[in-house]
Amino acid sequence: MNKSTIFSLALAACCCTGLAAQEVNHMVVKANKPGAEIQPTMYGHFFEDINYGADGGLYAELVMNRSFEFPNRLQGWKTFGNVTVLEDGPFDRNPHYIRLADPGHPHKRTGVVNEGFFGIGLKENAQYRFTVWARGNGQKIRVELIDPYSMGETQVLTSGDVALNSADWKKYELVLTAPQTIDAAQLRIFLASAGNVDLEHISLFPVDTWKGRENGLRKDLVQALVDTKPGVFRFPGGCIVEGTHINDRYQWKNSVGPVENRPLNSNRWEYTFPHRYYPDYHQTYGMGFYELFLLAEDMGAEPLPIVNVGLACQYQNDDPKAHVPVDSLQSYIQDALDLIEFANGDETTKWGKLRAEMGHPAPFNMKFIGVGNEQWGPEYPERLKYFVDAIRKAYPDIQIIGSSGPNSEGKDFDYLWPEMKKLKVDLVDEHFYRPEDWFLKSGNRYDNYDRKGPKVFAGEYACHGKGKKWNHFYASLLEAAFLTGVERNADVVYMATYAPLLAHVKGWQWRPDLIWFDNLRSVRSCSWYVQYLYGHNKGTQVVPLLMDGKAVSGQPDQNGLFASAVWDEPTKSYIVKIVNVSDKAQSVTVEFDGLKKKKLATQADCILFHSDNPDEENSLDNPNLITPKESKVTVDGKTLQSEVGAQTFVIYRVSMQE
Repeated sequence: MNKSTIFSLALAACCCTGLAAQEVNHMVVKANKPGAEIQPTMYGHFFEDINYGADGGLYAELVMNRSFEFPNRLQGWKTFGNVTVLEDGPFDRNPHYIRLADPGHPHKRTGVVNEGFFGIGLKENAQYRFTVWARGNGQKIRVELIDPYSMGETQVLTSGDVALNSADWKKYELVLTAPQTIDAAQLRIFLASAGNVDLEHISLFPVDTWKGRENGLRKDLVQALVDTKPGVFRFPGGCIVEGTHINDRYQWKNSVGPVENRPLNSNRWEYTFPHRYYPDYHQTYGMGFYELFLLAEDMGAEPLPIVNVGLACQYQNDDPKAHVPVDSLQSYIQDALDLIEFANGDETTKWGKLRAEMGHPAPFNMKFIGVGNEQWGPEYPERLKYFVDAIRKAYPDIQIIGSSGPNSEGKDFDYLWPEMKKLKVDLVDEHFYRPEDWFLKSGNRYDNYDRKGPKVFAGEYACHGKGKKWNHFYASLLEAAFLTGVERNADVVYMATYAPLLAHVKGWQWRPDLIWFDNLRSVRSCSWYVQYLYGHNKGTQVVPLLMDGKAVSGQPDQNGLFASAVWDEPTKSYIVKIVNVSDKAQSVTVEFDGLKKKKLATQADCILFHSDNPDEENSLDNPNLITPKESKVTVDGKTLQSEVGAQTFVIYRVSMQE
């Protein structure tokens, strides 16, 4: 079967009006009864530095261990000749550097080679900015980008010399152009003159980063985030907020200021899973809180930073002594208050001044802060109370997000929700990495939640297929089905973010993930397309959608159908989302009740997301295998008739006549 035939069959599944002789599922949109406002933050992204998501991923730095601060000081580097590591460098929080000295023979060489992150990806004709802090007086270094496995006449792809003209530490720059595309190049530096040379913070970035920023982000990955139209951006985690030990927690103050002086931090994802162990996986903080706030701003998303509540990871620490005593929380509370000042304070404040000095005089207008990640037990609300009291007093307009723990139900969940209500947090962060049957049964999860309590932030979720923990189509279909229930309950659920976000194909610890990449390419998973479709068809108000008088939430008598409807004020249109998870096509009529004198357009936009093989997934080699298809469908007066194919997600956008 050729591609055009498959495409035609897919459109027929969406737009067929000659319905087969089968049961018709009659749905009614109560068009004159718009309900809850859908928050601008409803769909967004959650970033955590897992799967080489920051260094080696979103952060565009191509040199590993650029400041020689890894516990193994030369990890990521190969040395030859006379190379020593010293520790009295120009940056007090990154004191280590290397000295290149005479190799002892005129035909020998001194230098270093950096292997990058699974190699260094170069694109033909692209420019790369090499920078180094160096000390030398009249010496010279040769900088090369090489193909170490070349079968040609030379390993050298491109090169240039840097003349050092100061006995004091100074930053030098060299721009190199790659003559070819290669995914595993290396950076080689030779001592090219007599005398000693000291090198620190050796860096290589593509010139073409996102928005051209020098300490920038990888362009294709940011574009994939922007393209979903996210409303909220949660960062920096996740479990790295907690740390394996309390001293390993992510400390935002270490991630701001001059990039050369941001200290290295351990990354718990280096060693959490012994079967996928990466001893070179650390956090340089090069992409720190300033860069993450900038990214949120670039995406048009509300920044949602998470801070430590005084608890290390409880999965890895049973001993109460591993955590911060309640009477010693003040510095942690102050960190949270100072973070709000960094984001929102004017230039007369300490932390607002630092933000301005970094290049952003205007406030970021942060509205939300999360305190704690996946904590549980009485030790969490006991500590959280002090944060809530302090933040409410200093910044009463900031919305505080608490947690319901690591599970979507059970004793910890049941304990924490009432505690969050007592503390009067604004939202509660729920996490659920769950199997297919959980998603199939959870279409009505939020139908009976307390409408007067804190709102819900579905902060980490993903469908994990049984024996199929990858991004196959069927898992994304069930995520789409679940989100119809999230959308129908927009008066309760204010935010939802899939997790994890990014994964390097050669360096992942956890899957499935929203976006996969290697050193040159990236691919948008089926789950990404679900986020894209919801983000672009969010609407502004919920509209009741019923079948046999009930919400369409995948209940046993609803033929495998999940559905929601919204009104979109800017485009004056109704948007109906239907997910058929069954293995049979379903005939559907959608009647728009209560329009009175208003009329619908005679044609509606139809977007269909389907795969004939539910186990298929998009890949780096075939990134467009499964993508949404667009067409038109006829609207007869106030009724839309169609057939929703088996295991298909379809969106109808029906505009009002002008």
